Amino acid sequence: MLKPILLALLFSLATIVHAEQYQSAQDFIEQTFEGAAPKPKSLWMDKTIKPSAKAILGHNPGFLRTRYWQQDSKSAWILEEIGKTKPITIGIVIDNGKIVRVKVLAFRESRGWEIKHSFFTDQFNQTSLNTDLNLDQSIDGIAGATLSVRALTRIARLALYFDRQIQKP
Repeated sequence: MLKPILLALLFSLATIVHAEQYQSAQDFIEQTFEGAAPKPKSLWMDKTIKPSAKAILGHNPGFLRTRYWQQDSKSAWILEEIGKTKPITIGIVIDNGKIVRVKVLAFRESRGWEIKHSFFTDQFNQTSLNTDLNLDQSIDGIAGATLSVRALTRIARLALYFDRQIQKP
């Protein structure tokens, strides 16, 4: 009788084990700006921004505003997107309209965790948006992590789009 209960407990714990935080948002921002993090600012989802954000994500953004950090031409964004069923927290740094760093800060799915590795995230470096709001470089997928790859790609596009909005004179 104890054996089935123990097995059920172990299986339920297996899903909890997959919820991992790799870096805190504060550490990401401090590292990005070498310890001298600027004060956070907010970008509101107004009637000019929301339609493009919806088109990039494929659904309405789940927020009315998002925080970002900016120093000169460099901006940092911490955004979340659903992989299959749970949110993935992603930090993205953009400088002069190009991605310079992508970091998976927290991953909560049971599959697709491979996107946290630099062999995948480094593909986004020096990527920008074209006029159709798509990435100007192709991103190779990972077998078994398709939904996580798509989520990270959408967030990269969204961060680049948001950066365009704050860089306008």
